Amino acid sequence: MTETSKTILTVGRAMEVLTLFTERRESTLGVTEISKALGLSKAVVHRILSTLLEKDYIQIEPQTRRYALGHAALKLGLTYFEGIDVRRMAQPILHELVTATQETSTLSIRSGWTRIYIDQETPPTDIRMSVRLGHPYPLHAGSSSKALLAFLDPEEQDAYLATGPFERLTDTTITTPEQLRADLERIRRRGYARSLGERQADAASVAAPVFDHRGKPTAAISVCGPLRRFEPKIDEAADALLDAVRRLSALMGHRESEIIGQRSTE
Repeated sequence: MTETSKTILTVGRAMEVLTLFTERRESTLGVTEISKALGLSKAVVHRILSTLLEKDYIQIEPQTRRYALGHAALKLGLTYFEGIDVRRMAQPILHELVTATQETSTLSIRSGWTRIYIDQETPPTDIRMSVRLGHPYPLHAGSSSKALLAFLDPEEQDAYLATGPFERLTDTTITTPEQLRADLERIRRRGYARSLGERQADAASVAAPVFDHRGKPTAAISVCGPLRRFEPKIDEAADALLDAVRRLSALMGHRESEIIGQRSTE
């Protein structure tokens, strides 16, 4: 094996060690655990950890002699997250959703007690939905709004519900805090929100949250269309949507968990 090949192999193993820390729930790992998990000898693991210690990618706890991620790893992660642009990262995913559903896909973010569209992709059809970018909408009506509201911290959600009753925008808008809370619980269980004319009488949509590295809902993606055309394919659109938000959440640093549900027929 050439020196270059040895160097590449060593770097690869070091990356495997660092990745192992991100995949385990424990904040610290011992040499034996790393050795067994990666199929490496303890001697090799010791050499890798020594190098990572020198560069501050790993730190050792004096009392337990176990290892944890170090300051350099934290700095590397923060540098990545500072450069994240959710709109740019979502654009190809919105395009894929339009191709899969032949309906409009949108990206929204929360601003206080309102929700704002920041991007959309429309299908090449004669009749299609188009949304108003930059305009604030309330959090109690529409799938994108409720997808964000449903996954807020309980304290924030309670604070918003305390501002009800809410404005009726259409005949199907939920206006009472009690009904809205029950709907938010259903949304959390299935992982996405539905709207059949709640905010706009002739429109239907499904939306799901995009989570960041802290598990917080940082944005929402929706698929929407004219009510009559969209309602029969709402479940199919929900499947494509859940796959899309999982992929974008992963790019945002979110680790997959039970918080994003599977599609339910409830």
